[in-house]
Formats: sequence, C-alpha cells, structure tokens
Amino acid sequence: MPDRILVDLLSYTGTRGGTETYVREIAPRLPDALPGVELIALANRVGADRVRAFFPGQVRTLRTVGADRVSWALGAVFGTTRAARAAGADLVWCPANFGPIRRGPSRRVVTVHDAIYHEAHGSPIARAVSAITSWLMTRSARTADAVVTVSHAAARAIGTHMGVPADLITVVPNGANAGSAPADPWAAVASLGVHRGRPIVMSTGNRLPHKNFAGLLRALASVAAEDRPLAVITGGGSTDPLTGLRSELGLDADVVLPGWVGAEQLEALYAVADLYVCPSLAEGFGLPVVDALRREVPVLANDIEVLREVGGDAARYADATDAAQFGRALRSALSDPPAEAARTTARGWAERFTWERAATATAGVLRDTLHGERPEAGA
Repeated sequence: MPDRILVDLLSYTGTRGGTETYVREIAPRLPDALPGVELIALANRVGADRVRAFFPGQVRTLRTVGADRVSWALGAVFGTTRAARAAGADLVWCPANFGPIRRGPSRRVVTVHDAIYHEAHGSPIARAVSAITSWLMTRSARTADAVVTVSHAAARAIGTHMGVPADLITVVPNGANAGSAPADPWAAVASLGVHRGRPIVMSTGNRLPHKNFAGLLRALASVAAEDRPLAVITGGGSTDPLTGLRSELGLDADVVLPGWVGAEQLEALYAVADLYVCPSLAEGFGLPVVDALRREVPVLANDIEVLREVGGDAARYADATDAAQFGRALRSALSDPPAEAARTTARGWAERFTWERAATATAGVLRDTLHGERPEAGA
C-alpha cells in the first residue's frame, strides 16, 4: 500500500486570499515531489468543487462544514482525525494554520502562516475572536509532529507566542508567479473607474485590522489634493468597511474600492500601477510585495521585520503607523521612481521565490515526518 496523506482543506472556499493561493500552488506540485504517495483532500460542502479543480487526488467532503469559519474550526478540530482514520491516512497535512488540537494515530504537519492572532488589533470583539483562534492555533501547532512556516520572522513569532520548539519548525518561503498582463491593461481596468492621467497606487488584501488600510487612507489624506495619486485597494467585498472612512477623509474621488477582482484585472492593475503599497502591521510573509517586485512595480512597505525579509533592498520602507511620514514616503516614491536597472534587480530578487521550491521543500517535510521518528507529544 502507498503512503497516504490527507490534506485538510476544510477552510477552502476560493475567497480567502493568501492561504488559499498557497495550497492552490503547492498541492498540484506534490505528486512530482512525492512519487508513489496517495493524496486525499478533505473539503467542505461549499468549496469541494473548487478543490477538485486543482487537487491532484481524491476529494472527500465533510458535509457538516460550510463556508463559515465556525463550522470550519469545529470540523478541523473534531472531524479531521476521524476522516484520516476512515481514509487510512498515514499523515495529515493542515495547510491553513490549524487542525486537530490533540494527537491522533496519524502523524500531522501543520503550516502556520503567522502568529497575527496572538498580536491582536481592532475592537474588543475582534480581540476576543483572536484569543479563541490563537488558542486553537497554539494547541494544533504544539500537538503536531512538525510545523512549516513561511518566513524566519514568522518562525520566531511562533516560537515566542506558541512555544513550539525551534527544531520542529521548518521555514519554507512562499513562491510567486510571473503573471501576464492583458494586451490592453487600461481597458481591463476601465470598468473599475481607473483611467490614465494620475499616478496609480495599488494595494490588495482583506480588511482585517492588521492590514492597516485605514492607515493607508490617512496617509493619502495627508498628501495635498493636487499631488494625490489615485489609490486602488482591492478586497473588502461588496460592502467594503473602508467606504465610510474614505468619505470621512474626503477621498471619494481619490480611492477606488472595487472589492475582489479577477485574475485578469489584478494583472492589469499591476501593469498600470506606479507604486504598490503594503501598509500592513503584521504578516506571515507578504506575498503581494513579491508579486509586485516580480512585475517590476516599485514597492513601499511598512517598516516591519517580515516585510524587510521578503522585500530586501528591492523595496522602500516607512512607518505606516505615522500617517504624515507614510504620506511623505508615498509622495517621494512616486516622484523619484527607480531606474530601469533597479527594477530589473528587484525582479531578480523576487524571482528567487518560486512555488516549485516551496513545493519541493514542503514535500521534504511531509516525507521526513512520514518516515522519521515521531517526537514526544507537546504540552
């Protein structure tokens, strides 16, 4: 019988950003890196068809889990071990931050992308939700046989906040794709209200508090109206929570909030953007920074450890918690763009991050966990 790996994709809906990009890129590459291993996915009832579109193996559905985070968490904690037993899995890989919180008969690898929930921002309700999530993540990580994470900054945070021993953590950086802009990118973004005539600043992401898009809006508001670029901030859904602050700051004509956009429009935005801005207060990796650099788009990022790790000398940095300072840095980046040679060097930096390398290294952790000695159970 071949070794069997159950991949816990109970969180997958096709609408959750970075962790879903991660598994969409790595899972299809695993058969080449793990020859002879049988892969089985465990999906929720909403996302199962989307999982089948990319997963290189059988897909089983846990019908009690839907698109909401509560049923996902309950399914991961209580349903994954039973599903692994029913599938005869030798190992469970949980690629979306957590899974079961107790040891089961199958070995388990968890990819913990960050420790952001341990450094909660936002309202008291948001912090309460973060406390529950961080506890579940900690229990899942500390009872796993191995932990994968995506940056050295994240590894240090996992050790500090979750108490996972350093020798159980493997850093496997994310990859990035080259992308392909449409033939007429301006035509592709016209329906978003993006047209020639002003510098274009681009940013992407969900609206969790640590993304700090409110800080970006305040930085834009600090720039004189006649010098202000047009900012396009994708994500946020049909009722973007940034809408109210945009109006309050008088930025209705300066900030486009298109919700989530398709792949073609996203590539078109990279093609027309003069600057990519990442104001995030915390990240596990910061994949859009690498995506932008790979497309030779200049980057301005918040000056935090993980974004310096990912952006290196190819990006610019400023304090995104200081609206006036970040606004000045934004104006400076637009008025003094990098030369062509610097853009080429930045692209070379970003091209070091590939999904092929990420998949090969992840497969190595899965293989070693399948066949190595099992560490003693964590607390």
